[in-house]
Amino acid sequence: MHITMTGNLGSGKSTVCKLLNEKYQFEMYSTGKVQRELARQMNMTTLELNQLMCSDKKYDKMIDDETARISRDNRDKDIIFDSRLAWHFVEHSFKVFVSVSLEVAAERVMNDQRGAEEKYSSLEEAKKLLAERAATEKVRYKDIYNLNYMDFTNYNLVIDSTYCTQDKIAEIVLMEAKAYEVQYEKTGKETTKMLVSPKRLVKETEITAEEEAAITELVEEYKKVLYTINETVLVTKDEDEYHVVDGLQYAKAAFLAQVPYISIEVR
Repeated sequence: MHITMTGNLGSGKSTVCKLLNEKYQFEMYSTGKVQRELARQMNMTTLELNQLMCSDKKYDKMIDDETARISRDNRDKDIIFDSRLAWHFVEHSFKVFVSVSLEVAAERVMNDQRGAEEKYSSLEEAKKLLAERAATEKVRYKDIYNLNYMDFTNYNLVIDSTYCTQDKIAEIVLMEAKAYEVQYEKTGKETTKMLVSPKRLVKETEITAEEEAAITELVEEYKKVLYTINETVLVTKDEDEYHVVDGLQYAKAAFLAQVPYISIEVR
């Protein structure tokens, strides 16, 4: 099995990859580490190298060609690719995007030790620079490959890490990957599933006592689920925020039952 993993900066995707490597014996290939080392050798920050790569495509091509080669030469191995665009270059993989709120992403990178070139003086600076770096990467990939790696329809699983541990996410990714492989063998069709915490859809103060009483049975039912409920909630997405359009009672019941994830569909 080949799993390709990308996601928002600060989402913890690299930690999830390491856990799949350590706990489930997947070999790991990381292009982010290659890029950070290249930036260090050139006495640049990662953002500066990203900006350089916008005008000189040879660096992207070097990384992408190596990713494709490794996937072709190791079809019989379990490999996790920690790579922004491996989902595009690996011929057949379970494609995962790990999302996270910008606020939590900034908090994580503030506490992460990645060297002097990725230190931030404040939470606001971290949020600003993370947004700038993501925008730069999006422009570069669009220019070089005509791809939008932030388009969730490119992936088989989009899973949010804002309120979940990386250890649990690694476990869920593997379960979802195995289920997907079985389904793909039967149908030959690609599917996309989006999982977010109910906490990204509902706040406790938004649930009245009357509403809580009305969904008591649903809450008790949801307390028995493994990690996600069967119902899908329809939402809209505005930048970093989700807004429920249909299925709010399911989101509120999942919130009260402390279910880790709920399946959503973005309108």
